[in-house]
Amino acid sequence: MTMSTNWKISLGEQVPDALGREIDVYEQTLEQKRRGEIDDPMIAEMRLRRGVYGQRYDNGKRDNGNETALLKFPCGDLTKGPGTVWDAPGMMRIKIPFGGMNADQMDVLAEVAEEYADGVLHITTRQDMQLHFVNIDDTPDLMRRLAAVGITTLEACGNSVRNVTACPRSGVCKGESFDVTPYAQATAMYLLGHPDVQDFGRKFKIAFSGCADEACGLTAIHDIGCIARTVQVDGQERRGFEVYVGGGLGPVPYQAQLYEEFLPEEELLPLCQAISRVFARLGEKKNRARARLKFLVAKLGVEEFRRLVREEREKLTDDSRWTDFLAELNPWDAPSREAADIEGDIAQGGPFTVWRQTNVIEQRQDGFAMVVVSLPLGDLTATQIRALGDISRKYTDGTVRNSVEQNISLRWIPKKDLQGIYTELDSVGLAQPGAGTIVDVTSCPGTDTCKLGIAASRGLARELGSHLSKSTDEMDPAVKDLRIKASGCFNSCGQHHTADIGFWGVSRNKDSYVVPHFQLVLGGEWANNIGSFGLAIAAAPSKNVPAVIDRITSKFVEERDGDETFQAYVARKGKGGIRAMLADLLVIPEHSDSPDHYSDWGDSRVFSMGDLGVGECAGEVVDSIDFDLMSSQREVYQAQDRLEQDDPVAASEIAYRAMVLAAKALVKIQYSAIEDDPEQVFLEFRTRYYDTELFFDPHVGAKFVRYYIRAHDEANNGTDITLDFALRRVEEAQLFVEASHACYVRTSQVGVV
Repeated sequence: MTMSTNWKISLGEQVPDALGREIDVYEQTLEQKRRGEIDDPMIAEMRLRRGVYGQRYDNGKRDNGNETALLKFPCGDLTKGPGTVWDAPGMMRIKIPFGGMNADQMDVLAEVAEEYADGVLHITTRQDMQLHFVNIDDTPDLMRRLAAVGITTLEACGNSVRNVTACPRSGVCKGESFDVTPYAQATAMYLLGHPDVQDFGRKFKIAFSGCADEACGLTAIHDIGCIARTVQVDGQERRGFEVYVGGGLGPVPYQAQLYEEFLPEEELLPLCQAISRVFARLGEKKNRARARLKFLVAKLGVEEFRRLVREEREKLTDDSRWTDFLAELNPWDAPSREAADIEGDIAQGGPFTVWRQTNVIEQRQDGFAMVVVSLPLGDLTATQIRALGDISRKYTDGTVRNSVEQNISLRWIPKKDLQGIYTELDSVGLAQPGAGTIVDVTSCPGTDTCKLGIAASRGLARELGSHLSKSTDEMDPAVKDLRIKASGCFNSCGQHHTADIGFWGVSRNKDSYVVPHFQLVLGGEWANNIGSFGLAIAAAPSKNVPAVIDRITSKFVEERDGDETFQAYVARKGKGGIRAMLADLLVIPEHSDSPDHYSDWGDSRVFSMGDLGVGECAGEVVDSIDFDLMSSQREVYQAQDRLEQDDPVAASEIAYRAMVLAAKALVKIQYSAIEDDPEQVFLEFRTRYYDTELFFDPHVGAKFVRYYIRAHDEANNGTDITLDFALRRVEEAQLFVEASHACYVRTSQVGVV
């Protein structure tokens, strides 16, 4: 154990009773596990519901450059099960509803980061905090210390209602209808541990936004998204929400659908409860790949889903908590110093001026501003968060907000104090400019700590931030305002679908090597709470991505038509035109010419997939398979082109053909005489790769092969082709083709071919 203090006794009544009982039960269960009375599969959901994750930790090979962590948490040979919570340090996720923290909480977060983790805190794209390299034996005390200052890890992970997010500008934004903070807080507290949210098949996410125009709340990608609205009723202003349901990212993004144009504020909590009950009762349980609310809404249709929810709402017993919080909707934070419209003495043209241009946002309250602390990769040290707490006490009321872009905001800063707060932030390395610009790259953990990571998204984000920062002075404003987001795999934890320019990690074969790549995604609309999703363009070698960014942005400036937006430019240029523009950057150089291309960002080793070694390929037949898989990828691109031409029928047919080609390529490894007949390909693929589970990815199982099975069934049964259907088919074809590449890599490395 890291500490000898008996925190259960010393904290006493500071820990709320309900949370204290939860932690006691958790600690007792850990004891049962140590005595061998409970198997790990049985305890998995229990620990996940309390925020305790295993993390990737393959003997320090991917350590994010954190030498302190390696010295503090040395591990032996973990190749037989790296990163399990029982034999190596893991990760602790900490819920921060709507991203709101106070200085006392930041002090405790600093303490536990130093004592139980590696001294670093990480802000996620859901406004949570995460600690890495945490020993599971320390987690009960860690939970108690957090609970004593009003923080919980309960239901931070697992099949539960995850952290309720909200716009970090809530209460100070010039364009909001009203402050959504108390509504987000009430929703988080009401659903925490609620009996109606304990039987979900998968996770459930809720977000609040004060307006429809900006992206701060990202309501379009949530199971429930609430946008603040006011209406006039009998001459009185009434508050409520425009409610959306069934959104989500993951491998195939779903845009949330309108559930209610105006939901009165008093109906917010009962609606969330009713939706939860319908999801728990009718949502998929066995097939986790189809267990999110978005699939249930798509299956039922929004009209039938609405009918079922309203029917469920009528069955609910009145609960005073539905409206108790409405009696006092005071701001969560407020000014502690006098407003000042006139700023203090400023040295024009220096670093402060550069920082002020990107990191300071005018509040709707005269004389005050919000300061955004830009955190590269969402990381800050224990020393920095402790200093940030002190700064917040000095210049405001001691509160801050985490953002979904992995930054922290200080609100209610009198303008006269901007120079002073900059100086203090700079003294602890927290005055980096560029917040909300192209250099402020968002990333998931990728291969640094995530078991599902394929490529080093954090390494890429770090490189892009550094690369782009060198040219910001000369950068065109239209480029400077673009968003870049990167994910280590298809799951979109880095929200790559939502960005102007997104990337997700994949791999490709070249001779006897596996080469790290990133799939380029263009055209996502960050504004309007994610107005649209981007589509995959092409896979580029990881080390070529900075050049890809340079090429795209320079061509955008050069070829832009007047005030044309980046989304409009991408649409006008077309997927084919952009691929042609990048053609030379998509080619893998020979290993002898550029060995650096065969390693990932931040990792000098030759790239490999997980624990698999680099194997020899099987001569000419391998070249043929590579060619066939490349052809299937081209078919996906053609399907995307047809979507651009508003031809959903052709797009669907071509996307299905891409799946057939990829399946045929794999079948050909075992049965070279396979014909072009789609039915024969399907039957052979099912026998050789589905029934044997050879296609199944170790992490996601049969998820992607089911896309192919469904497409085959739909092709034979006849299905009405809509634009939404075609878009989904193309996305699923892309993922199946990528999974086929990955299957080929795995099987060739272990000698199946």
